[in-house]
Amino acid sequence: MTELPNFNLDHKPGRSPANRSLERGIEILRAFRPGSELLGNGELAERTGLSKSTVSRLTQTLVGAGMLQLDSIERAYRLAPAVLSLSHAMRTGSRVLQAAIPHMRELALQKRINVGLAAPDRDEMVYLESIRYAKRVALRHVVSGQRVPMELTSLGRAYLAVASQPRRARLMELFAQRRRHWRKMETEIKQAWADVHAKGYCAAAWQPEVVALATPLQVDDVIYVLNVSVSTEESIAVVSRELAPALLELAQKIRHALIVQEPRGA
Repeated sequence: MTELPNFNLDHKPGRSPANRSLERGIEILRAFRPGSELLGNGELAERTGLSKSTVSRLTQTLVGAGMLQLDSIERAYRLAPAVLSLSHAMRTGSRVLQAAIPHMRELALQKRINVGLAAPDRDEMVYLESIRYAKRVALRHVVSGQRVPMELTSLGRAYLAVASQPRRARLMELFAQRRRHWRKMETEIKQAWADVHAKGYCAAAWQPEVVALATPLQVDDVIYVLNVSVSTEESIAVVSRELAPALLELAQKIRHALIVQEPRGA
């Protein structure tokens, strides 16, 4: 996926210098992805669009704050353990994950399919949890944090169907700039929106012989997306008839579990 330096859909003008420094530090941390675990100042400058002098100052600060570690041999940086602790705190404190995971696991076992929960981050979807049913009749958990393209996947298209109009318009403009054959993809995305509003879900097959269905799940003003997927040679229509009722029922079970979670008097 094409990197877009400093791409921030929620940017607001008039930020103070302190806020800009914080934002730039966060951009440094965002530059680290699977396959890019060790990055030097030059690579970080290229990925973030920041000057090398700014990157050098920020990496020193992040090392001092315990967010980065310096590899003195490679003269490059990697994320520090403190970043993982933040992720763990997010997962253990998530109402949605607490409510969703038992029902996701139950459906994965029952149907022998993959079940996931994701949330948007800029122009991508990030898995919060993915429970995958292996042929050995065992559960294998994919590490949370995996990213997938928003415009190609059922996850992303389901999110776009219910995102605010200004945000959706900015995202669609971005996708149009970086995707070849955009007109065809735009038609597919808009059909997915129509399906979400008419049926409650949309479907996509962006990987060979994998069909995925997704439905939005809005909780506490945050839009999450549930999906189910299966490796198959069957058509999207056949898979949708089989799995759509289970996906929509899963969403209802999670909504009910969240209501039961609510403290008395809330």
